[in-house]
Amino acid sequence: MRRLLTGGVTVLAVLLAAGCSTRSDDDTGSTPRNSPTAQESQATSSDFGTLRDVCGPGVAGKSSVQGVRDDKIQVGVFSDVGFTKKSEFVDAAKVFTSWCNDAGGINGRELEAVSRDTRFMEVRQRTLDACREDFALVGGGAAMDSLGVKDRLKCLLPNFPAQASQIGAIGSDLQVIGSQPAAGYFQYSGYYNWLLKEKHPGSAQKVGVIAGDTPVTKVMSAQFEEAVTGLGGKVTYTDLYPASGVSDWTPYAQAIKKEGVRGLVFLGDFASLAKLEQALTGIDYAPDWIDANSNAYGPAFPQLAGTALAEQHNYAELFATAPLESAADNPATQKTIDLFEKYAPDKEVTYPVLRAFSAWLLFATSARDCATLTRACVYENARKHTDWTAGGLQAPFDLTSKEPGTCFWVVEATEKGWQSADFKPDKGAFRCDGAVYKYKNDYGKPATLASVGKSMSDLT
Repeated sequence: MRRLLTGGVTVLAVLLAAGCSTRSDDDTGSTPRNSPTAQESQATSSDFGTLRDVCGPGVAGKSSVQGVRDDKIQVGVFSDVGFTKKSEFVDAAKVFTSWCNDAGGINGRELEAVSRDTRFMEVRQRTLDACREDFALVGGGAAMDSLGVKDRLKCLLPNFPAQASQIGAIGSDLQVIGSQPAAGYFQYSGYYNWLLKEKHPGSAQKVGVIAGDTPVTKVMSAQFEEAVTGLGGKVTYTDLYPASGVSDWTPYAQAIKKEGVRGLVFLGDFASLAKLEQALTGIDYAPDWIDANSNAYGPAFPQLAGTALAEQHNYAELFATAPLESAADNPATQKTIDLFEKYAPDKEVTYPVLRAFSAWLLFATSARDCATLTRACVYENARKHTDWTAGGLQAPFDLTSKEPGTCFWVVEATEKGWQSADFKPDKGAFRCDGAVYKYKNDYGKPATLASVGKSMSDLT
């Protein structure tokens, strides 16, 4: 589940397991590779893009902190792998820790990543497990993450997730996420401003929203409708489809055509979207744009949509993360690919992997800089960054702020695969003049330490 709509990654796990990930473990497709010599050199270096000496040897002091021993640091990695069968967060943990440990660990301590399989509805059980054993949670995510957030705060367990999904978890205390989302804000403002006012201004007053029929996506649908209106557009069509799937998408396509929808927001799994677009093409109708969302980013969606992509115009925003297609010009992205080639050559590098690597890099460098390794030190070090880029994997993000970033990167799907859209970058490869939209309606609040009777003074 990597949709990340109520938050990044708000996730669509509640739909079909087939649609929970950006790409599946058996997706096919190629990623850029350096020559073997260059690849080996990059993979063995302890540098990562612009970050220097991320891991390395050292003399680790004594510690009585849970999860920390003289020679190891144990952290937990949440994922819904038992439900989705997608192992991206687990794969990223294996690759990152293998590289870091080969470089000498965190000041001589090896990183040990323990997979915590939340299986969609077992978030609280895995949180309680982590509370008993782990130093922190790193590089993971769960679709129903709000189910465990209060337990995590009660046991003062810091979280450095790849994604935050539900409202109770987004922006919760003791959580540091390397980029979007931000509690109370629409995180796609810059992207939608571009769609509605620049790329396809004629679509602004004819926007449609179709979502899976679940409590989570119903909230997401309401948030998108509010945000589109707040950014100057108008939603003229909304619909829900059964989360269990649709046998014939033609009635939905006909309704979209009848209402004259010119911009379509799709909140669901990409396999269903591909079928909808084939149905739209079959009745000779194409909106100006379709937000396929980051859930569809990967080789599987273009393969499923097939020739429909010659008519249908799909875009996705990647939370200011550099796409895999940029690897030839982005050393940090290429480094991730090279590390997977070395430590997990049978696994695919995906968008969730890139977000997970941002989380691992944030945790590792924050722990590295602690003279005495404590949860408080790592958490405070992570929160100091005002321009976190994960070594170049993403646009700068201010971790001291509670507002969303303004940078974004848009990709579009073609019959040949995904490619960067013409979104007029103004800060390197990114565009950073994005509008900021704060919700006026109340969709809930993130959990706080105060809500469980704790405070920052309790964190040690």
